[in-house]
Formats: sequence, C-alpha cells, structure tokens
Amino acid sequence: MASYHVVPLERLIEQFEKMPGIGHKSAQRLAYYVLNMKDGELKALTSTLEEAHEKIHYCSVCCNLTDQELCPVCQSTTRDRSVICVVEDPRDVFALERINEFNGLYHVLHGTISPLSGVGPDDLCIKELLNRLSDTNIREIIMATNPTIEGEATAMYLSRLIKPLGIRVTRLAYGIPVGGDLEYADEVTLTRAMEGRREL
Repeated sequence: MASYHVVPLERLIEQFEKMPGIGHKSAQRLAYYVLNMKDGELKALTSTLEEAHEKIHYCSVCCNLTDQELCPVCQSTTRDRSVICVVEDPRDVFALERINEFNGLYHVLHGTISPLSGVGPDDLCIKELLNRLSDTNIREIIMATNPTIEGEATAMYLSRLIKPLGIRVTRLAYGIPVGGDLEYADEVTLTRAMEGRREL
C-alpha cells in the first residue's frame, strides 16, 4: 500500500517542529493553518517575519532586543543607572518589567555557561557587561539568572569577576522555584524575589 506524501507539506511541518515547544501534532496544526490562510494574510505574515528578522538586533549597551540603537530601557532618563539586573534571556526583561518593582537597568547574557552544551563565557554577552562596569555610577549588580545549575554557575562566575571591582553583587531571593524560569513566574513571586535579593 502506497503511503501518502506531500513533500512541501512535510517540509513545512519539519520547519515548525524545529521551533521550541512545538511537537509533531502542533507543527501539523500550524502547517495546515498556514495552508488555509488567504493570500493577503500569508503575505502579511511573511513580511512581518522578514521585518522582525531584519530590524530587530541587540541593544548596543545592554544586549536586549530592539529595533533602534538603544532599547527603551537604556534610552530612558528616569531609570536608576546605578543598578544593573543581569538576566539570561530577553523574555526575562519582559517578566521583570511586568511587576513594575524594578527601576534600574538590565543586561541580557543570551544564555548561561553550560560546559556540557559547549557554551562557555565567550559565547555569552559577558564582555559587554564588563565594559559597562567602568561607569563609576554603578553600585549594584543583581544576578537574576534562573535558579538552575547553569544559572547558579553563571551567577557565581560573574560574581567572582565583578566583586574585585568594589561593586555590590546580589542574587534574587528564592521566591522563584528551583528549576523554574522567570518568564513563567507570577507577579507576586517576582516581587518577593526582587525585594528579598541577597549579596553573593
């Protein structure tokens, strides 16, 4: 019995399966959804994807995502420029901004040190963070990496680099469960974690 194959459809499903959190069934649903889109909707989707890919890049200061030279946080004149909150991922910035409890600056590492995955310090935006520390106004660095083995190791590594510079290094309190991600934490948990940060 011959099996049913539509090669372009299979390729489309494979592309969706490459996305994080998308299994085979979800990839199939997305593929069929795209196939049923009207021409105008499909053009709008593809042009939006292209525009996002072309225009969004790292902020030249904090390495967060932006479509301008500086992200909105770095552009702001009302933020506390003496405190930098170090996070793993741009999604963590959105999570912390949601609670309206932190008025400092951010620095996005774009990952954590993970020797088993072949990710070392040079693969992260650590040099950019250290360059910012020449600013004498900076008095505190908050380590807000996720409470995982890699997140803890990255926080400790950065702490050992920063403390000799005479800058206070703190860690978010454990209102966030071990193994959890900032982007999934609720506002109360994030607020308690920010308020209860401790020195490293």
